[in-house]
Amino acid sequence: MEIPSLLVQKAVDEIAQLPGIGRRSALRLVLHLLRQPTDFSERLSGAIATLRQQIRYCTTCHNISDDDQCTICANPLRERNVICVVEDIRDVMAIEATGQFKGLYHVLGGKIAPMDGIGPQQLTIDALVARVQEENINEIIFALSSTMEGDTTNYYIYKKLSALRLRFSAISRGIGIGDELEYADELTLGRSIRQRIPFEMSMKS
Repeated sequence: MEIPSLLVQKAVDEIAQLPGIGRRSALRLVLHLLRQPTDFSERLSGAIATLRQQIRYCTTCHNISDDDQCTICANPLRERNVICVVEDIRDVMAIEATGQFKGLYHVLGGKIAPMDGIGPQQLTIDALVARVQEENINEIIFALSSTMEGDTTNYYIYKKLSALRLRFSAISRGIGIGDELEYADELTLGRSIRQRIPFEMSMKS
């Protein structure tokens, strides 16, 4: 598709790099922006610039935050002896949307995937181990996706922490094999959190 403006072409090229956005969708977005008042585009670009400049990651759980500590970790009403281990920030949002979990989180930033060059050192596993050793934690909930990489990551963490007196559990298999948490409906995900099973049993399934 030929675009009769290099300025529009450049904007389309940049927006098309976003996940799930093809060139046709990018062009529609650019043309939509052109129809809006100038201050709308200025607010949008300002919000994106501010986001990149000021966003932080919680020094405790690695969730996104406006401050050094996220609102979940800073909330004194959360159950502070339970940590739910998740792969991604989006998983925190998905679980929080269910309203069924009142503990804390730890965001790994991915899964162990040797084929993709991702090992334990690229994740926040060491920070999790240190956190469990320093805080009064008595349960670890594994809430990674039910994939080979997710199971490998769960088992690696389990072995790292198995010498400590902890209860290890995993969300029940209401989430299908290979499914990502962010795509699960809230009812299913909430039930999987409430009906979590001992991690040792999940390894046999």
